[in-house]
Amino acid sequence: MTDYAKFSEAGRHAVAAASIVCRSVQDALEEVRSVTKDDKSPVTVADYASQAIVGFALRERLGDVVLVAEEASAFLRDEDNAVFLAATLAAVREVWEDATEADVLGAIDIGAGDTSHRGFWTLDPIDGTKGFLRNQQYAVALGYVENGTPTIGVMGCPNLPVDMSLPLDERDPDGCMYLAVKNEGVYETACDTDKGEMVRLTRLDHAEGEEISVCGSVEKAHSNASDTDRILGWIESQGLGATGEPVRLDSQCKYSVVARGQADAYLRLPTRKDYVERIWDHAAGSCIANESGAFVTDIFGRNLDFSHGRGLEKNTGIVCAPPRVHGVMLRAIGALGIGKDA
Repeated sequence: MTDYAKFSEAGRHAVAAASIVCRSVQDALEEVRSVTKDDKSPVTVADYASQAIVGFALRERLGDVVLVAEEASAFLRDEDNAVFLAATLAAVREVWEDATEADVLGAIDIGAGDTSHRGFWTLDPIDGTKGFLRNQQYAVALGYVENGTPTIGVMGCPNLPVDMSLPLDERDPDGCMYLAVKNEGVYETACDTDKGEMVRLTRLDHAEGEEISVCGSVEKAHSNASDTDRILGWIESQGLGATGEPVRLDSQCKYSVVARGQADAYLRLPTRKDYVERIWDHAAGSCIANESGAFVTDIFGRNLDFSHGRGLEKNTGIVCAPPRVHGVMLRAIGALGIGKDA
């Protein structure tokens, strides 16, 4: 039987450490670029360093673990990319002081686990690469999946302000972290420490007549923006609610923004027929949103099924919202025939 207290604390510790490393790379964006001669290199370095730290931290606290993560060490093992390996090692040493290159490569490859196990961790070490490079929103997203369902979600949002009146397109000096365990609610705490006070979020609700705001990506290619506009237009035309300005930010932080009530819905609508969502892009966030009281399904109302390998093969798109708004969104999607050919 899973020891959820032990597992969630291990996840919190791992994500806090990885968030410190990611913040340090952001502090040195131009320095990393100048060393590697590559404008996108800081997020590459942060990706590998974050995954190494999470793999190392989980194994340190839990022993052998199954981790299904986005990255593999092959790129860093190539002699032509030695400068990237050196930069990754320097970042990792912010929290793992005696790490060696071999340690880092081995820790990254902990993430080569498979999904055939009853329970496994899944990680997106940097979700929101363009947000990271813009010094805006990104997330370290770690979920634990059992029998096809995320039961633990930990998300570090190093640039997300706790104060919801502050702008989302600027880097917050503190950031925040979200921790959820199935059937135990969701908690907000400091981003880069595993010792801060955890505050339980109030369970979501949405009354009829309240304005509906949708959480969208800064990068419009991540979701079908025209379909989102059609959905909101249909909702207003049917008198089901006024719709406000979208809340725009990158990464799985959108799940957290819905969970804390800053937006009423997160829609990820298919941009092409053959697209399959990756499990690490939704495991942590969907657990956090579910524990806040939101419903998280695909656009046809099916629960997200994490039991088909590294992709959500049996699902199409994402709808995340409190119950009333979720129902309204599914009505609009059905009425407009969105996704019927997917």
